[in-house]
Amino acid sequence: MDMRDVAAIVTGGASGLGGATASMLAAHGARVAIFDLNEEQGTRKAQELGGAFYRVDVADAQSVKDGLEAAAQAHGTARILVNCAGVAPAIKTVGRENVPHPLDSFRRAVEINLIGSFNVIAQFAALLTAAEPVGEERGVIVNTASVAAYDGQMGQAAYAASKGGVVGMTLPVARDLAQHKIRVMTVAPGIFLTPMLMGLPQPAQDSLGQQVPHPSRLGRPEEYAQLVEAIIGNPMLNGEVIRLDGAIRMAPR
Repeated sequence: MDMRDVAAIVTGGASGLGGATASMLAAHGARVAIFDLNEEQGTRKAQELGGAFYRVDVADAQSVKDGLEAAAQAHGTARILVNCAGVAPAIKTVGRENVPHPLDSFRRAVEINLIGSFNVIAQFAALLTAAEPVGEERGVIVNTASVAAYDGQMGQAAYAASKGGVVGMTLPVARDLAQHKIRVMTVAPGIFLTPMLMGLPQPAQDSLGQQVPHPSRLGRPEEYAQLVEAIIGNPMLNGEVIRLDGAIRMAPR
């Protein structure tokens, strides 16, 4: 799909992987709408790109509906969706003093990472089905999972479960939307230099990067965006999950 003059939506687009993706889309001429809860960063990023920002809670059906409608009024029906919004709790199943994992924390990870992704997918696709195809497709959806879906570490039960759900729904959602000529792909990043990791001391960042076989460094958000670009441009990429991880397989801790 040619990105020029195409409306696109990036959840979690204020920073990190989503921010880099929003920049990539805008650089290719797309009209970008950012959905995020961080109003300050989101507004600044949208202004930088000449796009639009909407404060959207991906886990809330009405919030997503309002955001999609506002984005459509500003840019037209979106044909590209990249789901990057997410949280990454680090809590063991049984913590210190034999305290069980708080259920609310587990539920929040699933609601945002998995249910939130599906919520945006379903509502986005429902609007897109009314649009005419462009060539042989109507649009493209790219979700964000994680290598934790396959080899989650200690303390990642909630995160791994939520991202595993994203992996698991990729093929059936792609099959559901095939009749509407909408492709669905998922990227499973390894250790990337996101705002969360940028807050760590440099020695800690270097130590994490050295765990990656090759290249032995943290992934760059621009490299995630580069893969999204390739997915959008290749019509035969559909219903699959791509690990973007430098061949890392996560250790237990």
